[in-house]
Amino acid sequence: MKRRSLIGFAALLPVTAAAQTKPSQRRSNAPALSAARTIVAGAPLGVFLSNAPQGARLAIARPDDPASRAIVVVEPKHTVPALPTPGVVGTYELRLTVEKDGAPVILLRQPLVTTEPSATLAAPERVGRGQGLPVRGIGPNGEQDRVMLVKPDAPADTEGPRFFPAENVEAVLEAPDQPGVYELRYVLHAPLAEPRILARRAVKVE
Repeated sequence: MKRRSLIGFAALLPVTAAAQTKPSQRRSNAPALSAARTIVAGAPLGVFLSNAPQGARLAIARPDDPASRAIVVVEPKHTVPALPTPGVVGTYELRLTVEKDGAPVILLRQPLVTTEPSATLAAPERVGRGQGLPVRGIGPNGEQDRVMLVKPDAPADTEGPRFFPAENVEAVLEAPDQPGVYELRYVLHAPLAEPRILARRAVKVE
């Protein structure tokens, strides 16, 4: 009798082992995301993403927003995508969503807090008319942020000689042909934020 009991117990071992490995396999294949929980408003947010299902999207929304509402939505093309963050200080939520029955469903979520943005500018105080003005501008460095040379009383959305710090924080801008006092600006362009001047520096064109 004892021998039969042992044989019966041994016969159950492979089945039990297989049953135990299946949940762990499912967990290892589950989607996962990781990102900073605090970031300067308007700065790009790098996200480490793994096992994302086909058609999944990354979104930034307010914590109370339903799955169908978001401030930023990006369809990731690789495992470390970057999202533009809101240009307004606040509490948000990073989400991984997938569409089901024609509507987004939240698979994963992570809190995100944005802090007050700032910027610095460096350039000569004087430059000749039509000459090159070497400039350095550092700020949140969002994709649409720009450093511009304009008249001091120009609106924040005024166009003029510019460069994008996200591509390179240093550039040479061509000074205007008309002499006078101009203003070098770092302008923030980010979701929820109108063009916002973060830093100014006077430049005299002679």
